[in-house]
Amino acid sequence: MADWIIVVDDDVANLKAAGHILSKQNMRVTALKSGELLLDYLKTNTPDLILLDIRMPGMDGFETMERLQAVMTPGEEIPVIFLTADDSEDLEIQGLQLGAMDFIRKPFVPDVLILRVRHTLELVRLQRSLADEVEQKTRENEKFSLHVVQTLAETIDAKDTYTSGHSGRVAYYAREIAKRYGYSKKQQDDIYLMGLLHDVGKIGVPDSVINKPDRLTEEEFAQIKVHPVVGGKILGKLTEMPKLSAGARWHHERIDGTGYPDGLSGGDIPEEARIIAVADSYDAMTSRRSYRDILPKEVVRAELEKGKGTQFDPVFADIMLDMMAADPDYTMKESDEGEKK
Repeated sequence: MADWIIVVDDDVANLKAAGHILSKQNMRVTALKSGELLLDYLKTNTPDLILLDIRMPGMDGFETMERLQAVMTPGEEIPVIFLTADDSEDLEIQGLQLGAMDFIRKPFVPDVLILRVRHTLELVRLQRSLADEVEQKTRENEKFSLHVVQTLAETIDAKDTYTSGHSGRVAYYAREIAKRYGYSKKQQDDIYLMGLLHDVGKIGVPDSVINKPDRLTEEEFAQIKVHPVVGGKILGKLTEMPKLSAGARWHHERIDGTGYPDGLSGGDIPEEARIIAVADSYDAMTSRRSYRDILPKEVVRAELEKGKGTQFDPVFADIMLDMMAADPDYTMKESDEGEKK
């Protein structure tokens, strides 16, 4: 497909000259006589390059460029080369500061015009190709990172005979609560990772304590209570995502301040941790344990209601209750295979 160039100049002779030179290079050329016409034309057309004269009556090239920048989508900007008969460094500096790719002097030297247009088109294609490559690699890395996190979460869950799939379900519920609360897609993805890793500190808890079928002694329960601190320290080393550790360290805090490990209360508990706390408790009640089966739905609902304002943030508990109301068949629980249905 031929490259499409728009030439904007109030001088008809310049429009004809540019059109003649570029057309001979098998380029498609559209001629416009003002910045106003250009802005209107771009509402329904997307050329590959704009050659824009600076000195024009009414709206000059610089004002036109400023208006272009205001309406163009970041990453999809149409490259602009300014046309000028002036030999002024100040004009060039101003034009480059506005985002122009290059300057071409008038009257046109055909070879210079062709070379600079081709060079700009090739440069823009290279930039976009690199951007696409970076985006693809980023997606691949994110998929790889998620796979690693999911594998780690499964390894953590495997320490406990009775928590198969727990971290994945907590992550799922937390993301759904966050979505309903109004989190952006990026924030939802982040809290999903936080949910997957909220129990990472259990790596440091002996299997014999985690899997003990009987009531825990005070010493054993103290070992369990250390896991949020351990998890927070492990994830706190990942400086690329500073919030990741919040879910691990504070998902056992309570709104009334009687939780652990730091006894935080109310808004002092990070919002994401308050969300994960609700999701974690919900899954604990809707999963099998060594001493009981999955709790009936009405019991779970009653526990969430009772815990509002004391154990749970009322806002997020209400969202979880709404999710339960939208699940009449009670599918949001551990399945026979130990996975979320």
